[in-house]
Amino acid sequence: MIRPKIPAKLRELPQRAKPKPEEQPKAAAPEPALENKELLAQRDRLLEKFTVMQADLGGAFYEMAIRDHVRLDVLTRKAAELQRVDAELLTVERLLELERSDAAGLCPSCGSPYGPAVRFCPQCGHSLTPSAEVVA
Repeated sequence: MIRPKIPAKLRELPQRAKPKPEEQPKAAAPEPALENKELLAQRDRLLEKFTVMQADLGGAFYEMAIRDHVRLDVLTRKAAELQRVDAELLTVERLLELERSDAAGLCPSCGSPYGPAVRFCPQCGHSLTPSAEVVA
C-alpha cells in the first residue's frame, strides 16, 4: 500500500497531547466557541478529503503508468480538484489561526493573518496601511 505524502503545512500543525489516564486535568479548559468547533470540524473533513484525493491521484497515476497509458487530461482534472480542496483547507486554517492568535486582520493580497500595529504583511510584504493620496 502506498502511503500518501502529507503536505508540509499539515505536518506542522500542533499536535494535541493526550492526557495519561492517571492524570486528571487541574482546571477545565474553556470550551471553544461554537464557530470555532464548526471550523475545526470543517478543517478535519477537508483534511480527510484532501488525503483521500491525494492518494487517489497517486493511485490513478500509478495504474496508468504501469499500463503505459498515462492520460494527462484525467490527471489534470483530479489535480485541479485537489488544488481546490487544498485552497479551501488553507482558508479554514487561516481563519482558525486568526481566532487563535488574536490577529488584527487578514492581508487583502494573500489572506495571511497579521498582528496589531503591523504595517506590512509578514507573508507577502503587501502594505497594510492605507496610503493617503495627495490631491493637487
